[in-house]
This record gives sequence, structure tokens and C-alpha cells, in this order.
Amino acid sequence: MIVSKMPTLLFALLLALPDDSIRFPEPEIHLWAHGAPGSEGQTAPETWNPSTDGFHRVTNIHDPSITVFLPPREKANGAAFIVCPGGGHAYLVMDLEGSLVAKKLNEMGVAAFVLKSRLARAPGSKYKADVESLADAQRAIRLVRSRAEEWHVDPARVGIMGFSAGGELAALAETRFKPGDPAAADPVDRLGSRPDFVVLGYPGIRNANLSVPHDTPPTFIVVANDDPLSAAAAEYYGKLKAAQIPAELHIYLTAGHGFGMTGRTPAFASLPVSHWPDQLQQWMAALGYFTKH
Repeated sequence: MIVSKMPTLLFALLLALPDDSIRFPEPEIHLWAHGAPGSEGQTAPETWNPSTDGFHRVTNIHDPSITVFLPPREKANGAAFIVCPGGGHAYLVMDLEGSLVAKKLNEMGVAAFVLKSRLARAPGSKYKADVESLADAQRAIRLVRSRAEEWHVDPARVGIMGFSAGGELAALAETRFKPGDPAAADPVDRLGSRPDFVVLGYPGIRNANLSVPHDTPPTFIVVANDDPLSAAAAEYYGKLKAAQIPAELHIYLTAGHGFGMTGRTPAFASLPVSHWPDQLQQWMAALGYFTKH
């Protein structure tokens, strides 16, 4: 008898609700227990855009959170990523660039925390990507470090990974981090927000807005040549190299934009770009992030 495993994408879609929203069995943790600073008075509920391609997009976020995806305890290596889905800062693609990425990372033994951040271009939004969205990413890094023992994470191995607009957010997080405040009333804020390593998937970077400090963390970039964002990604790699930051850039000939780690269709598996998660795994292992203590 042949027993087939349910594809991860199919499993994710089975969790989709008739109103085009999607819910995960994994726990969702709000970043601030009493609401996000800068979102006071915002009470409108999150909304989900109608899906036209089988993937699910949330918008109108005022209470940012992380959804916790942990690898099996025996496989965990202590590394973790905050995962920032893309969506042009107007919405977040919560499965293709969120939960499906998290499951792939879990297969590597890496803990993943999918960030639901405030959005600068959602309808009626007054947020800014480099203010509220960045604050959410920084808080997520701090929060994971504060609960590292609970989630079996090494607080010195907490990175950030972003796709498209989420890639811009990850680039902001790696270049505009802040140290912890030892005198902060909130213990989470006593921890620093510098990520230990960064992955940028076809990032929507505006290079004019980014300067690379000398202590920017090691960075892995993946993009396709037929993606209009490839030139900006290559330019950002040049900035990292000029600042002597350990960085790796992968430009694939064909893949387009928005392929995540698993692709949009089964045809993705036949493309060379489908192996980029393996190259990421080798990169992180070479840097020592997968060595169990």
C-alpha cells in the first residue's frame, strides 16, 4: 500500500476559512501585552483580501504579533528567524512567505516566528515602514530573545528573514538596530534588537534610504534575474561588500518575483532556484549557526 504525505501547501490551504482568512494551530503571541505604541485608538479588525491564487493575504493590522513555529525538540539546533512576509507594505502573504517558509525552516532544525507587522500602505494607514513596521520587527527580535529558554532558542542566534517588502523591513532591521536599555521597565526592552544573521528574499530595497554600518550582521540575498528588483538587490550587496560585511548573493536566471521557499506552482521544483534553501542551509552551517551547544 502506498501512503502519500499531504503536501505542506495543501495542508495550509485546508486551514483556510471561507472568508479567505487563514488560521494556524501554532500559537500567536502579540508583541505588546497592552497594545503597540503608536496604534492607540486603532480598533478596526484585521481583514483578509480575497484570494485569487490560493494564497492568503491579511491587511489592516494594528496589534502586531508573531506566530510560533518550532522544530521537533530532537532536531532543534538553537537558530531562529523572525520571518517577514511581503505584500508591498499593503498586506502580508501569510502562507507563501510565512507559514510555508516556517515549515521549511523547521525541517532544518530552525525555529521560525512569522511576523504580522503594521503596514504603511494598507487602506487608510498612517504607519511608516521605517517607524512602526521597523518597531514591530525590532520588538519581535527582542521578544524571541526574552523567551529563548522557553522556545529552546539560542539568544545569540536570532536572525531575520524577509521577502519583497518584508525584505526591505529585514534590511531596515539589520542596519537600524538598537541596543537594549538596562533601565527599561519592560524586561523585553532590556535586550538588543540587532539580528545575528539576515536573509533577504527578492527584497524591495530602496538603497537611497539605507546605509550599512560596520556591525551589520552577515547577510544572504536571493533574487531572480528576471525580477525587476534584482538590480537593487545587487546594489545592496555591493554596499555590504564595501562595508566588509560577510555576505552572499544568489541571482538565478529565471524565477520571477514572489517565489518564497516553495514556489507558487509545482513547476517551481524543476527550477534551479528551488535549491536556494539548501544553499542557505549550507551558508548557515558554514558560519556555525547550526552547531548544537
